Amino acid sequence: MSTHASSSPTPVTSPGLMERQGIEIVAESERTAKPSDLFWPWFAANISVFGMGYGSYILGFGVSFWQATLVTLIGIPISFFLCGLIAIAGKRGSAPTMVLSRAAFGVHGQKVPGIVSWLTSIGWETFLSIMAVLATATVFSRLGLPSGTPVLVAATVAVAALIVVASVLGYHTIMKLQSVLTWITGAITILYVILTFSHIDLNTVLAVPNGSPQQVIGALVMVMTGFGLGWINIAADWSRYQKRETSDGAIILWNTLGGAIAPVLLVFFGVLLVASDPSLSSGIANDPIGTLASILPIWVLIPFWLTAVLALVSGAVLGIYSSGLTLLSLGINIPRPAAAAIDGLILTAGTIYVVFFAHDFLGPFQSFLITLGVPLAAWAGILIADILTRRADYDEHALFDANGRYGSIDWVSILTLVVCSIIGWGLVVNNFAEAAAWNNWQGYLLGPIGGRKGDWAFANLGVLLALVLGFLVTLVLRRGTIRRQEMGQ
Repeated sequence: MSTHASSSPTPVTSPGLMERQGIEIVAESERTAKPSDLFWPWFAANISVFGMGYGSYILGFGVSFWQATLVTLIGIPISFFLCGLIAIAGKRGSAPTMVLSRAAFGVHGQKVPGIVSWLTSIGWETFLSIMAVLATATVFSRLGLPSGTPVLVAATVAVAALIVVASVLGYHTIMKLQSVLTWITGAITILYVILTFSHIDLNTVLAVPNGSPQQVIGALVMVMTGFGLGWINIAADWSRYQKRETSDGAIILWNTLGGAIAPVLLVFFGVLLVASDPSLSSGIANDPIGTLASILPIWVLIPFWLTAVLALVSGAVLGIYSSGLTLLSLGINIPRPAAAAIDGLILTAGTIYVVFFAHDFLGPFQSFLITLGVPLAAWAGILIADILTRRADYDEHALFDANGRYGSIDWVSILTLVVCSIIGWGLVVNNFAEAAAWNNWQGYLLGPIGGRKGDWAFANLGVLLALVLGFLVTLVLRRGTIRRQEMGQ
């Protein structure tokens, strides 16, 4: 193996309030986290009442209560289990997800999925920020308070500031913040369930008819994509401070528990609410937090709003922190806090544009994110297979050296990503055909199974297929390459 000292990363320590650690290898002295520490960021980011809105999205596929429950119980834990598999790499390599992915794609080849990951993270966190601002306007309007432009401006500034400041401060601050937010949001969420439980009508819930297998699969893929698969490109960012001797099983367990427990319960309750009152669905589509708040007593609206916004901010902080690391992995040579700040400014600009200027943006925006979900799923399949095939820890220096054992570009992985994406896009359709007509090119492989209007059109088979194909192809074609890498050849 060839290495160059100039390209080798230097482990750094991160004392003080602000984390200075970028994409460099985490020093052994800094790897002090326990597996159970992984519970807090995942739990805090996913306990948002926003999760109840997925009850509406699931029922929107035309499935029954029991089918929706099955989708929830299967899809959410599996999606976070996949996050746990990728988190193993963080423990083995002491680096962020997109740096560790260089072992599969090559030091420079990784920039291809890295761009997809960066765009996805920025887009998703901007969406969370927008939801927080819109929820503010809705709750204030319900309270009879001013909800016009000045309030929207103040909400945008406050939300953006919280996200940017926490992201810039970094890992240690975020971990402390998440552990506190978990208890606050958890308590208010429990209070929400107690106060709205009487809204549930079991007879109406159980009367919802069963959907077809295609509708169930579509709901399952949507749930997996909206939860664990939506976070999968940052999973190793939070495990890189784990001790090297930590078991893989413990990493997977705490990732899965932290990510899945809250969403399973929240989505289940959301299904009960929406099935009891179908009128909630239309409001949830545009403003999930505000709509869910509409069935609360007036006296609890302020604490509900505050915790709901903080929960959305919590999720956005994780994403912006990680998108900053991804930006660095693309070759942008700036300090980590600066990278997080840049991504935070992009988020702020996107939020301002949507809230104040865009007339029809959320549809095209979500369509764009769904489209990115296909190559992201393919990348996840490739990396998971790569991780499970390896028997040894990563050569940390080689992750930063294009002449090292991982090479500059792994063409097998690149071509696998491209082919799986092409196949995947051919088996999904644009769910916002009118608002995002420019994205109606997808679904070109659906002809044999009913076309773009057939039963399988909205099952989103392309996402699952991209994930599975990426995994299987890598498992077969790159096994020999991985063995040679581990031998230093």
